[in-house]
Amino acid sequence: MDDLEFNRRYGPWALIAGASEGTGASFARQLAAKGLNLILVARREGPLDALAEELRAGSGVECVTASIDLAGDDAAQQLLAAAGGREVGLLILNAGADPNGAMFLDNEVANWDALVMRNVMTTMRALHAFAAPMRARGRGGLIVVGSGACYGGLPGINVYAATKAFDLVLSEALWAELEPHGVDVLSFVLGRTDTPAHRELMEARGMAIPDGLADADDVARLGLERLPHGPVCNWGEADDEAIMSASSAADRRARIRQISAIAASYAKKG
Repeated sequence: MDDLEFNRRYGPWALIAGASEGTGASFARQLAAKGLNLILVARREGPLDALAEELRAGSGVECVTASIDLAGDDAAQQLLAAAGGREVGLLILNAGADPNGAMFLDNEVANWDALVMRNVMTTMRALHAFAAPMRARGRGGLIVVGSGACYGGLPGINVYAATKAFDLVLSEALWAELEPHGVDVLSFVLGRTDTPAHRELMEARGMAIPDGLADADDVARLGLERLPHGPVCNWGEADDEAIMSASSAADRRARIRQISAIAASYAKKG
């Protein structure tokens, strides 16, 4: 897809939650190079403002920023307020790392509440809010950045894994629901990616930075390429490969199409 078609399909504005660094900043730079205007969201104002200034100067696009804690109960409403009536044709929900590094019972439940609010409630509410006008327009795109942890529970990241499983299943269902309306949905399942947040977490645990981490620019590039081919893209895997889970992205797509067809037939009978 060339830049003109990309802008027609997903422009004129993109909102990126978790845009201040790493994969989110890579998404922002690549979208600015394509000519999309940007709404950049994260908690830290300094990095956001610096990135916005870089993109305005380098690409000539419009950039607005908003400092929002996505674990807040009103975070989705704040995202809408940050959009301010602009036509958002692309929503990228990139925030949602697990800063806890603890077993379930060894951590305060309030910390798990915050993780669930950020990764589940805010994600669901934001998708609902931004997808509705896309459906009405008959075009748009939604990317929910996930993790391979979604495919199984793991001690130490059990709540995180559960939230990412929720995001995966919601995105798959939303893909089937919105495909007839011209809106693309992608659950972008990542492996270990070389970002400042990941490095800080590893260092805080006294762990060496491993070799073979995915490059954030490569990750963002693939996500944008695969958006029209949802509902799932697993980083490092071909569409028909099953490495992270027992099912490939192609198998999951076929299964959802089959289930959707069955559901539609039952609806007609009713």
